[in-house]
Amino acid sequence: MAQTFLNLAQGVTGTLSTSNYVQGGITEADQWRVTSNFSGQANPITSNWERNDQTFDKIGTGWSQSSGVFTAPSTGIYYIEFTTTVNHNADERYIEAILQGDNGSVTLASSYGSIAIDESSATYAHMTSKAIYDITNTSSNSIRCRISREHSGGVTDGHSDKNYTYVTMLKLGDT
Repeated sequence: MAQTFLNLAQGVTGTLSTSNYVQGGITEADQWRVTSNFSGQANPITSNWERNDQTFDKIGTGWSQSSGVFTAPSTGIYYIEFTTTVNHNADERYIEAILQGDNGSVTLASSYGSIAIDESSATYAHMTSKAIYDITNTSSNSIRCRISREHSGGVTDGHSDKNYTYVTMLKLGDT
């Protein structure tokens, strides 16, 4: 393939096509967190969500949330990350952090953790589930976060000033 060089010393006139390179940067970025602890499973986590208000302000319109169902502000290709911190004062063979799409009918990503203790105090585990999701319809391609675990006595950690259990959404580009 032949290379083409521009000689800027002689001057260039006309319009340069923009179709061969990426324009702009991140146009949508949002982050939500769970503000208080809860015990057991959640399918999905429906309550105590707030937009991160400590270290971040959304870029763009931001996602909307109702009863744990998150709706994108526009179609596009999104990077989505669900992270959780859990604890228990007993052994737990499995704890699963599940990122779901299409109103819960599709598993986008899942990660597992477990807790094995050798004393009576709580032991912690941390899981992150990551996905790239092509949102072609903002009505039907919503996301939600789910916790599944072996024991109902285990705790999922939340906090109003720190990200213990949270979801991050970044729009990478158009669909």
